Parts: sequence; structure tokens; C-alpha cells
Amino acid sequence: MGIAERFIKNPHMSREEYAELLGMEGDASVRELLQTEALHLRERYFGKKVYIRGLIEFTNYCKNDCYYCGIRCGNRNAKRYRLTAEEILECCETGHRLGFRTFVLQGGEDPFFTQERMTDLIGQIKKRYPDCALTLSVGEKSFEEYQAYKDAGADRFLLRHETADESHYRLLHPEKMSLSHRMECLCNLKKIGFQTGAGFMVGSPGQTLETLAEDLLFLDRLKPEMVGIGPFIPHHDTRFADQPAGSVSRTLYLLSVIRILLPSVLLPATTALGTLDPFGREKGLAAGANVVMPNLSPLSHRKEYDLYDNKICTGDEAAECVKCLGRRIHKAGFELVYERGDAPEI
Repeated sequence: MGIAERFIKNPHMSREEYAELLGMEGDASVRELLQTEALHLRERYFGKKVYIRGLIEFTNYCKNDCYYCGIRCGNRNAKRYRLTAEEILECCETGHRLGFRTFVLQGGEDPFFTQERMTDLIGQIKKRYPDCALTLSVGEKSFEEYQAYKDAGADRFLLRHETADESHYRLLHPEKMSLSHRMECLCNLKKIGFQTGAGFMVGSPGQTLETLAEDLLFLDRLKPEMVGIGPFIPHHDTRFADQPAGSVSRTLYLLSVIRILLPSVLLPATTALGTLDPFGREKGLAAGANVVMPNLSPLSHRKEYDLYDNKICTGDEAAECVKCLGRRIHKAGFELVYERGDAPEI
């Protein structure tokens, strides 16, 4: 029995076995086998449904200086902005009118948005839209602050770990940041009861099959309800400006692997995938993904949330973007649905 067949039979493997499986990416028969199994599992848990989330990028201020990120604090060329509470609520109103039933508040680690401001904002959104789920993606906080967010009504939290390998983490982050703290934050989110999301860039500088195997081991231990992966794309104002972008093909392979590892996971076909390949999101769905996150942020600020170069969806009105996305997903053989799309209880 080959490594792919063993993985399908029992996906809980060793680091060495995961690395061997990842090394089979170039074998077309292995890719097809894993993709077929990934789609079978997705069909079992979700049918043809693709859940839509409304992304609101509400601040591009960040106290961190992650070496790969365009909105890092050390980038003096970034044009900074913060949405007001009123502007954020207007984004939610637009999304709700279009049928969205999940909002994702994503931003840098902006000290302006204190615990008090965030809990007040969460409370306002949940009061106005009680039929909607609210996801936060605002970085590393204390246990007490995460608990306050949950108590205020937040449902989900996305915190991509980016790498589970210490030496690789050190290559990507400044000394004052800590992988152990990032892992602790993810464990705290699970303890508090958030539907929790982790994830990583594919093809980030210094990444190897062994570091990716470590990511899979970590995901297997954490068992998050959501996993966000997308290809690394360099930004011109970072130390990695001249590094090659991550591979679309490897990202698709990993989507299938993660679907098999975590069969009921909520797995986005990300903007980064669509940025590198005009049909990247459709290919992501065909590899096992089941979530898309179009942008509800004001048009005037979308280009300023500049995590990496050439990001797509910086010009379309939300309504037009959703119509286009719906047509494309239908053509790809899936069904765009507007429910909350909570993680299934297994």
C-alpha cells in the first residue's frame, strides 16, 4: 500500500510520513486519488454547498513587523486607515441586504481597537444582525480579551499560525514575536469555545516539505474548525520582495490533503489563490475547499489593505462581485449558499 492509500485509510501520520506524502505532489495519480477522496468527504459533510462570508478589512494599522506582510508597522510607505464603527456597520448592512449571514472583521493588530471598542462593536453588530455569525481576525490577544469577545457575541476567530516550525517562524518574524505564544492563543480560542481557524502560507520563504509536515501535525493536534491556506505572494515593501510566489499547484494539493485530514473543516478558496490564477478559486473548490470570502470593505480603502502585491477584488462593487462569483461557482458545479455555515458538530 502506497503512502497516499495509507493516508486515506488513516490520516493521522508521523512527520516523516507527511513529508513523504507531500513529496508525491508531482505524481498525477496520487493527486487524482487525493482529490477524489477530498471531494467525496466534502460531499459527505457539505454536499455541493459553498458558503459565502462577507470580509470587512477594517484597519490596516498593525503593531507587528512580520517580514512578509505589506501592512507591517515598519512599512513607512503604507497608506494607513481605520474604518469608524459607523462605516463597519454600513458594510454589514450592505452585506445583509445582499444575503450574507456571516461577517468577517479582519485587521492588523491595531492598538486603537481596545477591548472596550471591540466588544462594543461586536455587540452592535450582533444586536442589529442576530441571524448572522461574526468572525474576528485581529491577531494575538490575552485569554481574558478573547473571552470578552466571546461574551460580547463573536462566534468564530481566525488566527493563521503561518508555520509550526520554530526555525521557520524565526525567519518570518521579528524577535519579539513568539511561535509558542501564537500556539497558546489558538489553544485558548478553542478552550473558550470559538469556532477556531488556523492556517499558513504555501511557499513562504524558507518553507520545506518538513516544515509543511509540521504544519499538518499541528493541525491534526489542534483540530480547528477552519483552515485558511493560500500561496505566498511577495510584497514590494518587504525583505522578501524578490522571493518567488508560492505554487498554486502545491496549494491545491494541500487543500485536498487538509480536507482528508480534517473532513468536516471549513476550508476557503482564498483571494491569494485567485490572485495567482484567474480560475484559482474554482480550482480550490474542485480540490476540496467550500468557503469563499468576497470583500465588503469600502471601495475607497480596498487597495490600502495591501498584504501582498496585485491583490484581486479591489475594484468591484460588492453586489456585482457576488453576482459574478455566484455564476462562476455554479458553472464549476457547486452551489453558493447564504446561510451562516457553522462548522458541523461531529
